[in-house]
Amino acid sequence: MALSPLFGRRIHISGSICTDPAIATREAVEDARALVIALIGQLVRRGANFVIPVDAEPKRPDGMPICFDWDIWQALFRSLADRPTDAYAPAAIAVTHHKTENQIPADRAEMWDKLSASPQVRIESAAQWSMNARRMDTQARFGDILITLGGDEGVLHLANRYHEAGKPVVPLNLAIGKSGCGSRRLFDQAENSEESGRFFDVEGGGSAHSWINRLRFPVRRSIEDRVACLVELLEALERPRAFGVRILNPDLPDYTAVDSFFDVVVKPVLEDEMGYRLTVIDANHQHEHARVDEEIFAQIARAGLVVADLTGDRPNCYLELGFALGRSTSTLVTAKKGSKLPFDVTTFSAFLWRDEGSVRDRRTLFRHHIAAVGNRPPLVRVRALVR
Repeated sequence: MALSPLFGRRIHISGSICTDPAIATREAVEDARALVIALIGQLVRRGANFVIPVDAEPKRPDGMPICFDWDIWQALFRSLADRPTDAYAPAAIAVTHHKTENQIPADRAEMWDKLSASPQVRIESAAQWSMNARRMDTQARFGDILITLGGDEGVLHLANRYHEAGKPVVPLNLAIGKSGCGSRRLFDQAENSEESGRFFDVEGGGSAHSWINRLRFPVRRSIEDRVACLVELLEALERPRAFGVRILNPDLPDYTAVDSFFDVVVKPVLEDEMGYRLTVIDANHQHEHARVDEEIFAQIARAGLVVADLTGDRPNCYLELGFALGRSTSTLVTAKKGSKLPFDVTTFSAFLWRDEGSVRDRRTLFRHHIAAVGNRPPLVRVRALVR
């Protein structure tokens, strides 16, 4: 089977169920949970990864869970045997906090202990943050695609965080939350053809509005059909963006070496192995903005990864690097071996590449550098006023 576009991408499913059974009937809740569980199984088979909080499992008066997180963990646990053997590890980023261990449900503890002790799960702590918004910021930092259902203000907060980072938001309008709130509010907005394209982009210039229409999911539609539609959409989404800051003037001495580095090393690793779509502002780039500087900063703002190559010591590249770092965008600093870099950059663990050696070895070194620094924290951590 051909490699799915979802291979290695981190899916974040977020939302909650209204406690009022008059708004979220038991049948609607059961359908929503069945959809989530079936969707996880299909995504695991395609090599997708996940971002999942680890928290308490509050329940409604009728005993049904309010959140989907533990259903997602359970579905992932049961589906791991179906995961492609070459899928990227870990299968899930678990976002915890300082109270997590005391809040794990007794009937989920055995499963969690097995998962958390395995290489399939990497734990990222939002320790000491009792504010849900801060925990969600951590979740959004690691996720690639957000799917929302039900919920309220928390879902809206997450949607904004994903959108600000240029990541797709896929809202569902399942009748498990109040009308005009949470995911249903997002869906109502996305139904406007002038707004649909702000939620996600489709490869090949496909219509986001047409996809939103397909996501209405009337009650008569089977769970199997709904899941198939969702998977089809997720696989049709535009790949996450990577932006290349690099020398572009062919008259400059280092142009040929830098061009070769991006064509032979950077682009194959990012696009063919990691699933990004690499963008550089060159003569072939289709501009969305009238001014070149605006285009560059807009592209950086929407990128999930920036590769800033400083070969040639050009001031504009330092400005663009600083903008990416200031936004806490995942940023790789590269330069040709022998380049003279400012002190502040040399301390940032730059990848100093050579234009010699086999292509395989050059790509391996670049890949190892990404693995080593890809998830480093922002340069400056602001100490919270309230903890």
